[in-house]
Amino acid sequence: MKLNLTLFIIFSFFGFANAQQDTTELDRRNGFKDIKLNSRVDSVKGVIFKKDHVEKFGEKDEFPAKVYEVEHPDYQFVGPVKVNKIELKAYKNLIYEIVVLAAKDPRLMKGMESALGKAEFNVRSDSYVWSGKNLSLHFKPFDKDQVQLTYRSVPVTKMMKEDKKKEVQAVADDF
Repeated sequence: MKLNLTLFIIFSFFGFANAQQDTTELDRRNGFKDIKLNSRVDSVKGVIFKKDHVEKFGEKDEFPAKVYEVEHPDYQFVGPVKVNKIELKAYKNLIYEIVVLAAKDPRLMKGMESALGKAEFNVRSDSYVWSGKNLSLHFKPFDKDQVQLTYRSVPVTKMMKEDKKKEVQAVADDF
């Protein structure tokens, strides 16, 4: 009886562990193909500046950012799935967000779960989420024919918030 209970606990633990996300793989990849979060935006092949942007986190925090599109043959497909658009957001020339619009294809989610583990479903954002130490990846429907993958950098967003605190402190010190 003790042996059966012990074996059940061990196999349950391994089954639970295998069903969880492999966040080390997500952190290792650190972005989409060879477009890496936290890297300089001018290091990306086919990057085109589109506009200046004000990024909002929460109600009060606003940050100056720049939006870029990427047009390069290396990024047109993920396996057999067509990529329709890639957009980058950069703060101080560092990529903090990668948005990929791709054709809606069940093979895309299956491939991501095979590589990264099972995603958690976030009801509030209506998206599947993988979270690592340095980034998060959201997978959600964009319209009837497309899905949106959003990679977001934790270190750069922390840097943005720290810079905002420094700005506020500089104003406070100037009184």
